[in-house]
Amino acid sequence: MRDDHSNHDDRPRSGGRRAPLAIAAVAGVLAIAALGMASCGDRRGGVRFWQRADASSDACPRPASLTGSEFNAQEAGLRALRRAAFRGDFFAQLELGSRYSAVRATDKNIEDPIESATWYAMALSNDEGYAPINRVDRGGFGDWRPLSKYDDCRAYERHTAYQRLDRQLGQMTREEQEAVRDRVVYVLSTQDAEGFRTLARLHDGLYGPFGEPEDNREAREAWGRGGGGGGSAAERDRRRRGYRAATSLFPRNDVDAYLYNYLAVQTGDVGAYVLMKDFEKSAPSRDQYSRFVEAKARQWTPPFEFYPNEAPASGVPFSDESRPRGDAYEYALTRMASELPFIHVGRALRYLGIAETAATRPEDLSKRQIETLEAMLGHPMEGRLSYLERVRAIQLAAVNGSSEAQLVLAVMYAEGIGLPADYARAFKWFDEAARQGSPEAKFAMSSYFALGVSGVADQDKAQAVALRIDSALSGFGPSAARLQAVLAQVSRSQQRR
Repeated sequence: MRDDHSNHDDRPRSGGRRAPLAIAAVAGVLAIAALGMASCGDRRGGVRFWQRADASSDACPRPASLTGSEFNAQEAGLRALRRAAFRGDFFAQLELGSRYSAVRATDKNIEDPIESATWYAMALSNDEGYAPINRVDRGGFGDWRPLSKYDDCRAYERHTAYQRLDRQLGQMTREEQEAVRDRVVYVLSTQDAEGFRTLARLHDGLYGPFGEPEDNREAREAWGRGGGGGGSAAERDRRRRGYRAATSLFPRNDVDAYLYNYLAVQTGDVGAYVLMKDFEKSAPSRDQYSRFVEAKARQWTPPFEFYPNEAPASGVPFSDESRPRGDAYEYALTRMASELPFIHVGRALRYLGIAETAATRPEDLSKRQIETLEAMLGHPMEGRLSYLERVRAIQLAAVNGSSEAQLVLAVMYAEGIGLPADYARAFKWFDEAARQGSPEAKFAMSSYFALGVSGVADQDKAQAVALRIDSALSGFGPSAARLQAVLAQVSRSQQRR
């Protein structure tokens, strides 16, 4: 009896212990499953582990040299950031976007929304910002893939950059937005194959808004596909709407995507060729563009001769920190000393108002005059005229309207002096000089049309003769002699009749 009673008393107590354990086990399984689902935010816009109450703890850390107050060395700091940003440093690009948007009070004097938007767009298109560093596929519940702190903070940085870029573009005119787009295209075009591949992704509808993978969490959020999530009603509504101004900066276009892939291949990059072939096979219609795009690529020139040399209110110019890339650039620069008479550089400096007379030798320029040019270009004022600065002087005079500098620059591109040979850009500058009445430029263009340069100027004998006559009437000797020969030939043919 005692044993029976004892057993009877024990049963409910034993069941009472098992029930909480079972509930706890079920709750644990549900929690793990929920955590697994949340960690798939890359595809479904789930919980973000980087979101904390303090935004500063979400951002990636910066060196003290970048975050410290540099009011007395602002220009030097910007130049250092631009050097790194032109070379593809993700965090330097973000920092420039922040500086030009005047997030810090000490940067109010350099505030420039167009320049800020340019570098935020560059950062968003940079694969250093979204390529995973330390992800682990553990399988199991929800295919949980935990992120490293580095992956985490970069996701936050891109989330913030999308917000700021969208706000800036939304307050711009169409012309200002086009200026942002042109600057991004120019900077990427200075990065050879890698830059052209990025431009291809920016225009390819199979990628995210800034060339990231289509299922990237920030890309989905920008498109308004980020899912529900927490936050206020306004925040949830914003996630549904996405970032329309930012996502429309680079319209999707298969022809442009193919064009930039093709330009990447022309740099000699083998990987670019593989990607172009993959592009051709990714959709049935894409392999039909090859012949059309090849002709278009030969005519393609960057939006600028070099980065827009503007003088903002701050007086700190937007320096072009791209550098010669590869043997062709280096060889072209070395030819400046022996094959381009210095008088052309001297005339460019005179046109720019740096010197009163056209110097015939580098020694004829004072240290102050050289430093003035360096300051205009945003270069360190060293008082020594480099080969690159000689090229920039002619380019700067050309873009500011000097027909003489335009003619010289065209010859430099045609012959590969100072700059690698580029017939499309040579023709462009011959055309610019011809529009201003240069008889030499008209004669050069007549040669293009007489011979025909594939993709640049189709063979057109009538146009060639018209340009040579125009050049001769303007007093250009070689054209006059050529015109006399043409007239003599015409008169002989008439006599035979």
